[in-house]
Amino acid sequence: MRVAAFFDIDHTLIGADSGVLFMKYLVRRGHLKRRDLLGPLYYSVQYRLNLLDINAVFRRYQSWVRGQPHAELEQLCREWYAECVRPAIYRDMVDKVLEHQRADHVVAILSSATTYVAEPLAAELRIEHLLVNRLEVADGRLTGEAAMPLCWGEGKPYWAQRFAEVQQIDLQGSYFYSDSISDLPMLQLVGHPHAVNPDRLLRRQAQRRGWPILQVRHDRRESPLRGAP
Repeated sequence: MRVAAFFDIDHTLIGADSGVLFMKYLVRRGHLKRRDLLGPLYYSVQYRLNLLDINAVFRRYQSWVRGQPHAELEQLCREWYAECVRPAIYRDMVDKVLEHQRADHVVAILSSATTYVAEPLAAELRIEHLLVNRLEVADGRLTGEAAMPLCWGEGKPYWAQRFAEVQQIDLQGSYFYSDSISDLPMLQLVGHPHAVNPDRLLRRQAQRRGWPILQVRHDRRESPLRGAP
């Protein structure tokens, strides 16, 4: 049996909410109006309060997703990643990824983000495995559907357990890094849960359970990827 290290993305590997970053980028590019930011900002607050219904959010944006050309969205997201996401990567968390890679652990991103942000981030950090939300594509266009259950809340243990069976992972010997109380089901599943810049509710749980709490900060004066393989 092997040991795995699972990493969330938002506020864990990067110091931002990738969804909000993307919507702000679309506003700057003229694809959306400023008022279109209200929804993502509202959902971001709900996320921090552990009140977010991810299925309701997905249903709201299904009509926007449906019919989008996959190749165009992929190119747009590559440009967005380089401009907005890459500078937000936590250098300390890059070091943590490297630590697990050097220990020959199976490193995976486990996030409610989509492949559009997870793939370029994983490629840059040389993370092979992605357990994220995957939007369905048919005839080169998004259908508006996604693989279910969504990789969120109880969905994360579902996908992690399936991954563990295939990869022969000992979850009790494995690690998970997250910032959010919404990931409590997954944090309870592994033997080595770590709270990264945790929200108030997760901090309380981590302190009560004796879980390690990592406080990381973003230093814009240094490259976040210095020392990466």
